Amino acid sequence: MNCPGIATPFSLKFKRFRPLAHVVLALAATVSIAQTPPAPAAIVMASTTSTEQSGLFSSLIPAFKKATGIEVKVVAVGTGQAIDMGRRGDADVLFVHDQVAEEKVVAEGFAIKRFPVMYNDFVLIGPASDPAQTRGKDIASALKKISAGNAAFVSRGDKSGTHAAELRYWKTAGIETPGDKPAFANYQACGCGMGPALNIAASTGAYVLADRGTWLSFKNRAALTVLVEGDKRLFNQYGVMVVNPAKHPRTKVVEAQKFVDWVTSPAGQATIASYKINGEQLFFPNAGQ
Repeated sequence: MNCPGIATPFSLKFKRFRPLAHVVLALAATVSIAQTPPAPAAIVMASTTSTEQSGLFSSLIPAFKKATGIEVKVVAVGTGQAIDMGRRGDADVLFVHDQVAEEKVVAEGFAIKRFPVMYNDFVLIGPASDPAQTRGKDIASALKKISAGNAAFVSRGDKSGTHAAELRYWKTAGIETPGDKPAFANYQACGCGMGPALNIAASTGAYVLADRGTWLSFKNRAALTVLVEGDKRLFNQYGVMVVNPAKHPRTKVVEAQKFVDWVTSPAGQATIASYKINGEQLFFPNAGQ
């Protein structure tokens, strides 16, 4: 019979071996931690809706991860919003298409350096019946006809690269845009991405400016078709840049720079060139030019 407070031979043996048990458990835990693979490196990329909705990133991002092991989380918004994310330090790298805005954010010190990476072009989409008679190669002439005829026009209206280009074209056409809107009644700014803007145009028979990449991947075309293309002013350049760690120390600058280096390398450029829909190339690499 054991009495409380009196050590038995068994309890004495347990006390002698308890420190050893703790050591064994500690070693087991250390081995377990050592055997746990480290989490893969990851960066946040703020980019345009056109690069995502065209399907390019479904090809580009996996190829980059395979080459480097780095994960990329894409936040697809308008170029203006993507650049603002960089200014706030909410992204590590920017992949956008408004050269004036890109050069400005570099000059302000929020991005390290801008690199050209690829291009395609903008196209004016509209109903095949073309009520405003816009068909041709002159974007300024087409927009004049749309405004004069009060034809239905859908604008992204979201400060994206496409929206910025559209505003430049209205200006080239000699049409004022107070409050970033030309003053004809059937102009509608949706404040949305390229895909939703195309959907609105398809359902309402409206004209819309689109990047060719998103148009080629767009399936809900209804009666829409390309009406204006080939104007040199419709050239659409994309750039890539790392957010400046001098402004935002938490920027994953090493991993972000690896993305920039890869996407502008022969391997990255070849991946961009190889992305096609129905045999048609969507983007044309031009890093270093």
